[in-house]
Amino acid sequence: MSENRAQKVYRILMLIMITALITAIITTIVIYQRITGTTDIKQIASNGSNSGLELTLAKIRTMLEKEYIGTLDDEKMIEGAIKGYVAGVGDEYTEYYSPEEMSNQLDEAYGNYVGIGIYMLVNNSTGEILVSKPMPNSPAEEAGIKTGDIITKVEGEEVTAENAANMSNKIKGEAGTKVKLEIRRGEETIPLEVERRKIVVSHINTKVINETIGYISIIDFDGGVAEEFKSKYEELKKQNIKSLIIDIRSNGGGVVDEAIGILEMLCNKEDTLLITTDKKGKEEITKSTQEQEIDLPVVVLTNGYSASASEILAGALKDNNRAKIVGTKTYGKGVIQTLTKLSDGSGLKMTTEEYRTPSRNKINKVGIEPDYKVELPEEIEEVTEQNDTQLKKAIELLK
Repeated sequence: MSENRAQKVYRILMLIMITALITAIITTIVIYQRITGTTDIKQIASNGSNSGLELTLAKIRTMLEKEYIGTLDDEKMIEGAIKGYVAGVGDEYTEYYSPEEMSNQLDEAYGNYVGIGIYMLVNNSTGEILVSKPMPNSPAEEAGIKTGDIITKVEGEEVTAENAANMSNKIKGEAGTKVKLEIRRGEETIPLEVERRKIVVSHINTKVINETIGYISIIDFDGGVAEEFKSKYEELKKQNIKSLIIDIRSNGGGVVDEAIGILEMLCNKEDTLLITTDKKGKEEITKSTQEQEIDLPVVVLTNGYSASASEILAGALKDNNRAKIVGTKTYGKGVIQTLTKLSDGSGLKMTTEEYRTPSRNKINKVGIEPDYKVELPEEIEEVTEQNDTQLKKAIELLK
């Protein structure tokens, strides 16, 4: 009996120590690298007391040990506590990743993606997972998933505002396994079972239209996109193009620096590309540091699923009079997340900055209005070059 009591006391003390450590980690992280850099966690003395949290968790632990009939998994419980703590911030873009989830995030950002092959957005107001675009030749595309579909269930569990981020991660998994989804498309509910596999991500597609117009579709802004954009443009340039269409429709964003890299090629040296403000209101202005490489007339295509880094690109080109925007208003995600890899392999993604266009226009929950508003015909099921009214308008402007 005394040995059991001693073990319980030991566990409670350990829990208090772990809780204090978790709380210190979460409340005092200092960011030194924006993406993927492993950082040391700097602990700063907190002015407040965390004893209330520690005591509450210790009491809950004691009650669980006394009454709960199952087995307690400390590792999962601590991970859940951290996730819940971070979720309590109330920001849909701020979240904690376990080491495995963090590894998946980094793999995805740098093209080593295993899943069903969809780009997703979480609706700000409803928490719904929207499909911004299925990847070309992906299991999702083969299963019939389309832009605008809403994922309502994952493995039988309903998607809510509270668990949307977790459901998004749950869709991913090991190659060869399958995931059960429920899709809502208009008034129709569609059950699907989609196999996960390694997706070879091609970020950019190109072609030449009417012999003189270069067309570049940017699917996302993951790592390496700016370099790929430059390479693809050089190939188009050899075909004597006289103007350029950049298609970022249904591009949900990615790494901000990749969008900046593309803007450097398109804008004049010293042009303002981005204005950001942090928590303290400190403003940072990003300007082009190199001479313009691409001086052709440009039209950018956008829609309601063009978000984040896509809006940075469109906003900068519009405000610097380097392009006309054709299509529909963009999504309106005007905040930047910092993804930091912690020393144990886990990660913390935080909303750390809000950005505005070079003319200081607000984007978050507002979006960017096109210069020429053009809707796609509602009756078309598949967009082609022949029925793409937005693309036709772009071609008309460049002629």
